[in-house]
Amino acid sequence: MAPMSERFVHRLRVRYHECDLQGIVFNANYVAYFDIALTEFMRATLGSYQRLRAEGLDLLVVEASVRFQAPAGFDDELDIAFVPAPLGRTSMVSHISIERAGQPIAQGRMVHVFVDVHEHTKVEIPAWVRDGVGPWTAPSR
Repeated sequence: MAPMSERFVHRLRVRYHECDLQGIVFNANYVAYFDIALTEFMRATLGSYQRLRAEGLDLLVVEASVRFQAPAGFDDELDIAFVPAPLGRTSMVSHISIERAGQPIAQGRMVHVFVDVHEHTKVEIPAWVRDGVGPWTAPSR
């Protein structure tokens, strides 16, 4: 587990089909990038996203926002930093930043609610999830 001073970072290379006619990453793809970072974060902290589902849990996005700072284009390597705030009772707020070679590209925020995998009703975050995610959390912003 990483100390709280470290950020979880996933590197992604922009694929051609993610760009628009202007040659830059289409805006909706940034939320997909956030989701990719979440999946990789879960793999690193809990073993896999599938483990959540096997334990009867899932995550639903209830809020997402993106602030664009600079364009990214085909074949750029992007570093996506995923930092959750301290976990709530049923929710996780995550702050995501995307950079290219240290240059800010986008900032985002996502709110996920933990739910029962079948009923899609809110559930409390179990201790084993808190133990896996906890060391990576940063103070609330």
